[in-house]
Amino acid sequence: MRLKDQIALITGGGRGIGRAIAEHYAREGARVAVADLDLSSAEQVALSIVTAGGSAMALKMDVTDEQAVEQGVAAVVSHWGRLDIALANAGIQHIEPLHKLSYADWNKVVEVHLGGAFLVTRAALQQMYANGGGTMLYMGSVHSLEASPLKAPYVAAKHGMLGLCRTVAKEGAEHGVRSNIICPGFVRTPLVDKQIPEQARELGISEQEVIRNVMLKETLDGEFTSLDDVSELAVHLAAFPSAALSGQSLVVSHGWHMQ
Repeated sequence: MRLKDQIALITGGGRGIGRAIAEHYAREGARVAVADLDLSSAEQVALSIVTAGGSAMALKMDVTDEQAVEQGVAAVVSHWGRLDIALANAGIQHIEPLHKLSYADWNKVVEVHLGGAFLVTRAALQQMYANGGGTMLYMGSVHSLEASPLKAPYVAAKHGMLGLCRTVAKEGAEHGVRSNIICPGFVRTPLVDKQIPEQARELGISEQEVIRNVMLKETLDGEFTSLDDVSELAVHLAAFPSAALSGQSLVVSHGWHMQ
């Protein structure tokens, strides 16, 4: 087991990519704190892990709430004694052209992705520094490296998370903390499924055309990135044995973006 007895916290862990990673971490021997805005979703994931023989706890966490994040991280440390891995994964999306975008909608997306990543990072680093090290991970996107129309706040926030990841790698090195960001292409999660009809309406094309000519146009094989693709990379990064891999963006996108 690559993560045996490691203590991991995953935000947005109640569904989609977060759930896939939480369950994969547990199969690799980690004890997993599943944090989500929807406590019932987090509890379902934790129960599935425990039923399968793993160890997990559920947390209700609004990543934009400073107190909730601090209390959630403290609860993990109180329960298991430390925090080894933290993955800032919680996210939302908003589809709209910039000239129609309200400041409130801009702020909502940026606050969840970038503000939430900051709050989770700060709380996690305090524990990791005290414990002599750890791994800070971020769920970025190809949109951490490229832009697409209709997604300005998401693109800006994901670019910001890349900068945060690199800063953590620089500051955390002397404390034994590594930091990397995962940059998937489109994965068929509820977040992506919701975008398909929204983009179809904005662009005046069919949903199949959105999939074929927008989402998967630049891939090498016309395929979505899978949950297994992303969770396997998340395990690899958490288990990497040295600081040789830190401050990096790792793209898993069927060739949509190459670096």
